[in-house]
Amino acid sequence: MKRENTNGNYFFVPSIPPYSSAVVAAHGFELVHATFAKPLPLARGLKAIQAHLASRARPAQALCALELRCPAPYSFAGFNAFNEEYRALLRREGLLPSDPNPIARTNVAPVVAPPGEQLIHAFSYSVPAARSAAPSFVISGAGELVSSALDRNSIVRAGEASAEALAQKISTVMGIMEKRLKAVDASWDHVTAVDVYTAHDVFPFLRREILERAVAAARLGIHWFLSRPPVTDIEFEMDLRGVGAEEICYAGAQEAS
Repeated sequence: MKRENTNGNYFFVPSIPPYSSAVVAAHGFELVHATFAKPLPLARGLKAIQAHLASRARPAQALCALELRCPAPYSFAGFNAFNEEYRALLRREGLLPSDPNPIARTNVAPVVAPPGEQLIHAFSYSVPAARSAAPSFVISGAGELVSSALDRNSIVRAGEASAEALAQKISTVMGIMEKRLKAVDASWDHVTAVDVYTAHDVFPFLRREILERAVAAARLGIHWFLSRPPVTDIEFEMDLRGVGAEEICYAGAQEAS
């Protein structure tokens, strides 16, 4: 069930401690997706986000989703350790208002030119809606896990990368996306961006496993990031969003030069 982050003007679907599974704007608000002109290290990126929100006359708690980039996939133990550090940093910055964590998240490892440290690639935040809006939401990244338990036993066909195994993994993730859309009272009709993260060739699966299931959202195509999911042995990840605006954030860009 959705819970409200009243200070942030959005609802969230609780998940595991590091992040929520989805967020959706409260009535009278919509979400904006902002991509950094240059990705920033995690701590500096959070400061830049707060400066950007202040420039839009929005409170820090309006931040509702983060898209991260890591140097390489973690082990499960390494991923859990990073998540503890991540939550502690959010808490120090006053961005973790409660438990469970309301902020949605994607975190993936680029194959080409991987970063030397954990970076923030993009973020989403709530603003007053300029019009009567459709559901405005961000669905967190999800890989082919059959439960929320972060262990290898939850991975669909762990260690396999055959065409049959990849098709099953992709189908599993599409099912997760559909459940999360339903949880925020949205559908594929409301999606404005479909992001796919994998180091495998998605073309053989593009039509049947992704676009034909995405129905109305298929007209948008997909945005394929040649990236690995954040944990070793997970092969495919997706996230979705349906937002009122897309923008480029230049806050902190000069520091990153």
